[in-house]
Amino acid sequence: MTSGVGPAERLARAALTRVFEPGDERGGQWLRQFGAVGLLARITSQDAGRELLAGAGEQRLGGYRTRAAAAVPERDLASVTALGGRFICPGDQEWPTQLDDLGAAGPIGLWVRGRPDLRIWSLRSVAVVGARACTPYGAHMAAALGSGLAERGWVVTSGAAFGVDGAAHRGALAAGGATVAVLACGVDVAYPRGHAELIGRIAEQGLVIGELPPGDHPTRSRFVLRNRVIAALTRGTVVVEAEYRSGSLVTARGAQRLGRFTMGVPGPATSGLSAGVHELLRGEGVLVTDAAEVAELVGDIGDLAPLRRGPVVPRDLLDPVSARVLEALPARGAADGREIARGAGTTADEALGRLYELHSLGFVERRGDGWQLATPTTPVATARRGGT
Repeated sequence: MTSGVGPAERLARAALTRVFEPGDERGGQWLRQFGAVGLLARITSQDAGRELLAGAGEQRLGGYRTRAAAAVPERDLASVTALGGRFICPGDQEWPTQLDDLGAAGPIGLWVRGRPDLRIWSLRSVAVVGARACTPYGAHMAAALGSGLAERGWVVTSGAAFGVDGAAHRGALAAGGATVAVLACGVDVAYPRGHAELIGRIAEQGLVIGELPPGDHPTRSRFVLRNRVIAALTRGTVVVEAEYRSGSLVTARGAQRLGRFTMGVPGPATSGLSAGVHELLRGEGVLVTDAAEVAELVGDIGDLAPLRRGPVVPRDLLDPVSARVLEALPARGAADGREIARGAGTTADEALGRLYELHSLGFVERRGDGWQLATPTTPVATARRGGT
């Protein structure tokens, strides 16, 4: 790992991940002001008082000191190394600079498991998030998005939770693609436990990352704060099923604030699990239904989704004059050539010629001196395109 970060700075930042909760803006401001080594020295100093850390109350400062006293960064760094992982921080070549968009709420550093380069992967990544208790439809859409994006060379980023997150990861893995799991706990902790095997597979084939040091456990607030990292790391966030109050919407709104793309997969209007997505789509969210549409939105020029249209029927291939002649025939019964010509706005000779063409194609039938639409059982040949 190429780095401009000195050993003392890395050690101090590793310690500070045990002192501050993710997203602690006050801690982030101090970090910018004093640097990691200076900030840790102020927290652990026996003479530390509120004057050394402006804005910190005695109770909060006491909590920081207690955590700092228990931190053993050398042990944490050794633990992540034993997993085949590493601790990266701003200044490292692998650090994803888009995380700096979070300002003072940005990560102090990231604990990483897996071989790929996080910075490179994050340049072309999309978040796929959604409900834990998703429907079969939601799981199907998440897996399809995961595999489809992976096949197009995109990195699928999610939170390794049950439901949509897990389906998106599995879709990417099944396609032999790249996926990143952002955890709300230590990268050596399998949470949820039911996803221990999945998280292990992601660590082998992709990346497992988190702000919390090895062994740390998840909490409700840590899940919410984890979402800002998912939003900042990626070019855009796709929400697949979410209720009105959903952590997935927190991720999407965070992405909007950061200037990232926000997308939603629609569902039934009667489904509470789609209500939050639909609310997102009524605002600045963009409706998407597959990986091609996601890639078109977040990708480069020329990365276009295929043109969508309904099936082409034989009538669509008729030239304009023939189409007008066909439309001039009555729905029931027959009409003579002059009447049809008048309805089509053409001459009788022109109408007669087109009627014979339409007859050969199976669109019309001759009845005595008149013409009528062919019965539904009559086969219709493929009409020729354009021309006269």
